Amino acid sequence: MASNIADEILNLVGNVSASAGEFVDGPIKAECIWLSRKVSLLSHLVEEIREFVSGGDEGSSSSSASASPTSYLGNLMAALEAIKRFLMNGRPQGDGDTNIAGKNVVVQFHYVTWQLEKVLGDIPYDYFVVSDEVQEQVELVRTQLRRATEKSGTPNLKVFQELYRILNRKQAKELKRTLTRSKAVKIEDTDNDDAGDSGFEEIVILVAEVNGKSKRDAQKMTVNLMEILKKDTNAGESVSTKTALAVEEVKKPDVPVIPEDFRCPISLELMRDPVIVSTGQTYERAFIQRWIDCDNRTCPKTQQKLQNLTLTPNYVLRSLIMQWCEANRIEQPRRSMSGRIRSDGSFEDLNGDSIAINALVRNLTSRSLDERRSAAAEIRSLAKRSTDNRILIAEAGAIPALVSLLSVDDSKAQEHAVTSLLNLSIYDHNKELIILAGAIVPVIKVLKKGSMEARENAAAAIFSLSLIDENKITIGSTHGAIDSLVELLHSGSTRGKKDAATALFNLCIYQGNKIRALKAGILKPLLNMLRDSSSSGMVDEALTILSVLVSHQEGKLAIAKANTIPVLIDLLRTGQPRNKENAAAILLALCKKDSENLACIGRLGAIIPVTELSKSGTDRAKRKATSLLEHLSKLQML
Repeated sequence: MASNIADEILNLVGNVSASAGEFVDGPIKAECIWLSRKVSLLSHLVEEIREFVSGGDEGSSSSSASASPTSYLGNLMAALEAIKRFLMNGRPQGDGDTNIAGKNVVVQFHYVTWQLEKVLGDIPYDYFVVSDEVQEQVELVRTQLRRATEKSGTPNLKVFQELYRILNRKQAKELKRTLTRSKAVKIEDTDNDDAGDSGFEEIVILVAEVNGKSKRDAQKMTVNLMEILKKDTNAGESVSTKTALAVEEVKKPDVPVIPEDFRCPISLELMRDPVIVSTGQTYERAFIQRWIDCDNRTCPKTQQKLQNLTLTPNYVLRSLIMQWCEANRIEQPRRSMSGRIRSDGSFEDLNGDSIAINALVRNLTSRSLDERRSAAAEIRSLAKRSTDNRILIAEAGAIPALVSLLSVDDSKAQEHAVTSLLNLSIYDHNKELIILAGAIVPVIKVLKKGSMEARENAAAAIFSLSLIDENKITIGSTHGAIDSLVELLHSGSTRGKKDAATALFNLCIYQGNKIRALKAGILKPLLNMLRDSSSSGMVDEALTILSVLVSHQEGKLAIAKANTIPVLIDLLRTGQPRNKENAAAILLALCKKDSENLACIGRLGAIIPVTELSKSGTDRAKRKATSLLEHLSKLQML
């Protein structure tokens, strides 16, 4: 039974992942693609669980689970099916519209994101014997899901929790008994089009929809939830402000209640021109500007210091507010402007720059290759100058056009495009936009076959994008990414090797990429760098990467097998202080729980340079050398 469910879940993961590029343009596209990417990262988890349950090992683990494997897998499958329904609602229909048009898609997105994070948190890794590498990957996904929930301040959290409890199949009988007891509340016939007009019931209906429930089931859940909320309130329990607003909405269905996320934290009014400040919080432009004009340099909501005074339009939120206004027949918000606050507190309009940038972006799609190349060169220069330019260029839609330009048969155009993307990626929000635009594969192609300068900048772009943890997984698992970086590390220019080394070090922080780098042959160029005195400038980079690889058991075995120990001991004698420090750290990692490596270190005469390092090295070098001496002294006593 559990094995069959695991197979179905794996198919679900594949279906959701394969449909990542099939969503319509508009405010829900980014959410759909983002969510499908998170689901795709769960395939290794499901494969390991399937292998466990298929092997008939249920219950053999030393760790006991509080529920059956079928229960855990059933909850995971329900969460993934809910996501699939949400994503299917975002696809274009025959008339070009979406099923989700006119509905509060934010509620469904928040719920399915919250539901998946909750389910993943309940899975017992020890019970299913999930490997450390896969655990790390799943925890990273959970962190991203939780961050999305916290960033949006998920509304109606209490409602979500109760809905999940009701929808959970383990609670089906309890729900039936509760509904039987609730005879005092009349459930209207669901064929009545007026039923469920209240905002609270609409939330229940939307959540029920993505969980495959009918409108009648949703109404029953509304009754049950109202009873729960009443009990909580009567018992004096704390009900969240957002849930309280939802209850009030039930009482007054004719008065639309403004969703909390649509209110300015300063004025508490519906935002017409929402802008994001440097802390990531969103405010109505007029109120946050007034706050800054009064010489305040902190975020009103978080009290964090504002690192800059740039006000970035929140177009996604503004679009969602417009949809809500249209649905509730409220005056549409006015269009926002791009701008920032000058040092004297006055507002500086950047629309002039926007006009010039928009013209350049249009030229990126020109039929003339010369115009496209020239536009990319100018954008490359503008994106290098300031954060404001990076924001305006991205808002003008340049990123997808630059990604397309990476594939043209013109080395200079490729170079300008990949360098523009590198410069744009300095602004963190643009990193996500670049990934969503599908840049990884074409950037890797430039890394493989572009001019040397283009390859150098492609490697630097990969490093910049991989600073976001989830991108380490995405980039590392993309065919040819690590292999191409290793090739550049082996045969590139001095700058190219440095860019490749930096990117590989950052990618190899993630456990799964260590194995990929070893399979791509990374040890050969690293050893060449350590042995070749002419590449002395790369010794530090080579040792830094080795120190990351040696933390993985397979990396440790491969490094020892590649006859690296003599080279490291030689560096203890002749290297720079930082080289000695890293060499000692790697040798210590190699000899821990490995008597063969320890014996090899002793035979090659490491005791004298290690002893010297323990007395005269850097603080870290002294600690590593002292620990290494302790291991060597134990070897002498045997």
